[in-house]
Amino acid sequence: MAAWSTPIWAQTCQPSAITPYLNINGTTAWTTQSSASVNTGTTVVLGPQPFNGTWSWSGCGTSGSSREQTVKLTNGGTSASTCTATATFTNSCGAKTTQNFTFKIWPAPDANAGKFIKVDQFGYPTNARKIAVLRTPKVGFDASGPSFWPQQLSVVNSDTGASVMTFWPTEWNNRATDPDSGDQVWYFDFSSVTTPGTYEIVDSGGARSARFVINDNPYRNVLIQAVRMFYYQRLGQEKSVGNAGANWADGASNMGPGQDPQARRFLDKNNAATARDVHGGWADAGDFNKYTSWEAGYAQELMDAYVQNPTVFTDDFNIPESYNGIPDILDEAKYGLDYLKRLQNADGSVLSIVGVGGASPPSADTSPSYYGDASTSATLAAAAAFAEGAKVLGSLNNSSLTSYVQDLQQRAINAYNWAVANPSVIFYNNDGNHGTAGLGVGQQETDDAGRVILRMVAAIKLFALTGNTAYRDYVDAHYTSADWYKNWSLSGYSAGSARPFLYYASLPGATATTASAIRQQYIGMMNRSDYDNWGAIDAQRDAYRAKTGYTWASNSTKANEGTLFAEESYYGISTHTADQDASAALDYVHYLHGVNPLGKVYLSNMYSFGAENSVNQLWHTWFFDGTKWDDAKNSLYGPAPGYLVGGPAGDQWNWDPGCPNVSSQCGSTRPTPPYGQPGTKSYLDFNTGWPLNSWSISEPSNGYQVAYIRLLARFVK
Repeated sequence: MAAWSTPIWAQTCQPSAITPYLNINGTTAWTTQSSASVNTGTTVVLGPQPFNGTWSWSGCGTSGSSREQTVKLTNGGTSASTCTATATFTNSCGAKTTQNFTFKIWPAPDANAGKFIKVDQFGYPTNARKIAVLRTPKVGFDASGPSFWPQQLSVVNSDTGASVMTFWPTEWNNRATDPDSGDQVWYFDFSSVTTPGTYEIVDSGGARSARFVINDNPYRNVLIQAVRMFYYQRLGQEKSVGNAGANWADGASNMGPGQDPQARRFLDKNNAATARDVHGGWADAGDFNKYTSWEAGYAQELMDAYVQNPTVFTDDFNIPESYNGIPDILDEAKYGLDYLKRLQNADGSVLSIVGVGGASPPSADTSPSYYGDASTSATLAAAAAFAEGAKVLGSLNNSSLTSYVQDLQQRAINAYNWAVANPSVIFYNNDGNHGTAGLGVGQQETDDAGRVILRMVAAIKLFALTGNTAYRDYVDAHYTSADWYKNWSLSGYSAGSARPFLYYASLPGATATTASAIRQQYIGMMNRSDYDNWGAIDAQRDAYRAKTGYTWASNSTKANEGTLFAEESYYGISTHTADQDASAALDYVHYLHGVNPLGKVYLSNMYSFGAENSVNQLWHTWFFDGTKWDDAKNSLYGPAPGYLVGGPAGDQWNWDPGCPNVSSQCGSTRPTPPYGQPGTKSYLDFNTGWPLNSWSISEPSNGYQVAYIRLLARFVK
């Protein structure tokens, strides 16, 4: 006999459970949490579930019946405030459920906070070494300002005001003036503080650091924003409000008549028969051109970061491909690979460059696109990217990628074979002597030695993929000609060229003598006392604990230098402990996060993610001077978060030689800083183009970005 249903008079309307979700800035991953601590001015998107039913809201500026609420949390006081938003959900039978979202809102920092006491503004992993750097400026633009002499220091819990540790700082190098910064420096080691929370370092004379957190995973949201930089750099991709946040939403760029889907050969512009589809890829830097050799390198670096840290890169970074079962960093790399596939000719060769105009916002660009001819260097770079893509994507065992992976492998082989048969096909872009003036900005073509390196990298990636010993034999015959090996050159400037060889040395089937020689050469240079690797650390040659030089792209050099320590640990060849390797690498992270004389987080617009003094302006076509995206503090939107700028450029910045007479923008004298400063102070938060030429300091680059991502990922869970 069938069971009777519950009679209508006995049924009750049961309330539905609510799952709280929130998203900082509308740009990070959705997280299942109902509370957060944020800086004043942070925008938070609230998106509780379920989807079906009706909603009402109160508190924190919420209102109306929309399930998703976007609120800007502000605090104009001098101490932390709290705010609670209450969501009320009514299900289909009329039962109500409430969910509170509670926020602690930190006030704007005091004007002098962080001026003399430098910390990583995003925080410190719980069990990591933690050292604050204190400074008294002696040389440079700030030497004539207020004086500071450190006294007894306390680590203060920002929530309670309680001191959890008190101690005295120790001086660096007998209080010598650091030549790179012009500062006298002290250190305050507070590694013993491991209780999760929000803290400040407070001097008994009243000086304070920026706030910072201590917890097991302080950099996760920072990494998400850094990876998402590539999403903002995509050309030919709509940037929806849901993925980009309301401030940086934009239509697909460079997709109109005569643009990327119908780009023509630069050397035959009037010939419609040369038109071909080259859409996609990433704007290279502040300019929107797409340089094949570099694009291929970025795709490889993104995949390398995943391979070395697979559990870190999840499928929820809020890009269009999120939740498709593929880690989002690999989705991003695949976006680059898809573009490279469009550049490959039937004979295996690959076009060298696609030149585009650029506008603010990117979708406003109507200028035509042109491509440069195939070259040996571009083809070898693409071969390496295709080969690594086949291996890494193939390792996912995702049936939807089977044919894609097979296609990549064949493309890699075809590209390599063409380059071997055509070893000296050269294409110089933006070169009047070769009729290409105006095609791109940077010059990506290399020399004979550079093509040998590119071929070795492609051979390494193809050997890893196929096991074909012909590729191995080429590496074995030529590895000693690599500049880093031949000339004993291992630093932040050469890290990118050394890494593929360490990878080769780790491969099953690599020639044992070659692998051993590579490892020995690497460790020999890492441990030399006169090099800026372990030698600089052991001798404490850098007051800010992150030794490199200061030239154009110094922040990239910092990130790459940090990876040298991370790589020797990853491959198990270090002569130091894992903790020593991690501490050395982390010091370069801390420098980029604010442990520098300017107390500057060298990532753009990161106030919503914990920074108190991040980059406000970028030299970038989209976020250019005078646009709505000009300045994180003073324009409507500011630049998108997470872009790493080039950083202090030493004496490599100068205004146009015609200044001051060539333009009123020059002013009467060069801005100081960046001019005439010690290396670490040769930075200015500005984005003025010609004639002040800010690009050598404040321009981002995908190349800088991948170096930073690769380093930071080592310290994210």
